[in-house]
Amino acid sequence: MTNFGEIKESISAELQQLQVIIRESLASNSALLNGIIDTYLTTKGKQIRPIIAILSAKFLGKVDERVLYGAAALELLHNASLIHDDVVDETKKRRGKDTINSVWDNHIAVLVGDFFVSNALACAIKTGDLKVISTISDLGKELSTGELDQIDIAKHHAIDEENYYNIIRKKTASLFRSCVQVGGYAIDADPADIDKLSRFTELLGLCFQIKDDIFDYFKDDAIGKPTGNDLREGKVTLPLIYALHNTLSPRLPEMQQLMQQDQLTTEQIETLIEFAKEQGGIDYAYKSMERLRNEAIRILEEYPESEAKTAFLALFDFIIKRHN
Repeated sequence: MTNFGEIKESISAELQQLQVIIRESLASNSALLNGIIDTYLTTKGKQIRPIIAILSAKFLGKVDERVLYGAAALELLHNASLIHDDVVDETKKRRGKDTINSVWDNHIAVLVGDFFVSNALACAIKTGDLKVISTISDLGKELSTGELDQIDIAKHHAIDEENYYNIIRKKTASLFRSCVQVGGYAIDADPADIDKLSRFTELLGLCFQIKDDIFDYFKDDAIGKPTGNDLREGKVTLPLIYALHNTLSPRLPEMQQLMQQDQLTTEQIETLIEFAKEQGGIDYAYKSMERLRNEAIRILEEYPESEAKTAFLALFDFIIKRHN
């Protein structure tokens, strides 16, 4: 098992059942809502989070209907956060398709996002496990506070590596960690094993976000230059953080002065991106992912070989090497 397609193929039956649960959960008596959801589900993405939940159950025991409802809850809550994020960030495209807010409006997009949240909780309830319901509830709170922390830190220009990791631990890694908890709780797995595998996927989630952030420093084929969306939104990520705190470059004062501005021009964003690259920020980000990966591998070393273990290790490599 060496690629993402093979990972999905190993749990294809479970993923097919998951799609049925998600579609049935989102059915409503609103023609408008059904039309929006039908369009939205045609671009469902990689579904890495429910895949982790299913693999976790396989790793810790076996997959049953409770696991699939828990995985559906995670996917619905994740998609709700994306829909709401698109409103906040005024995003017009996601996965190459028009966002809900761009086709309709912000009002409808927020309501659709709320509908996804409600159905996430409904799916969690169908697991019949209070620990699963509590995990979904806590996850919603952590995702929200992570976003608020990011806004607050950006506003006060207080970003450093510690703050960066705290933010992505809440905004991204918390969801990956929750996938293991939901999969494990649903089958009454050993709490110690749940905790160890949760740490593995938390490290996976940190790498996922670091790699996502790296993409912002390189050319988008559609526009012919680095996207710079993070800096445009006031988000400073690991490559630039490293460059700003670990260089003796004579240009450092100029870069620090730019970082004090509330609004950056496209030219200024490109200047900061090039500075991060020149000062080794991208290399540092990759070295950071390798360090996190090595820690994660050590966690699984004590467990016997299995298809689920092989899939988890392959998934980690896929996350680091992916191109989108």
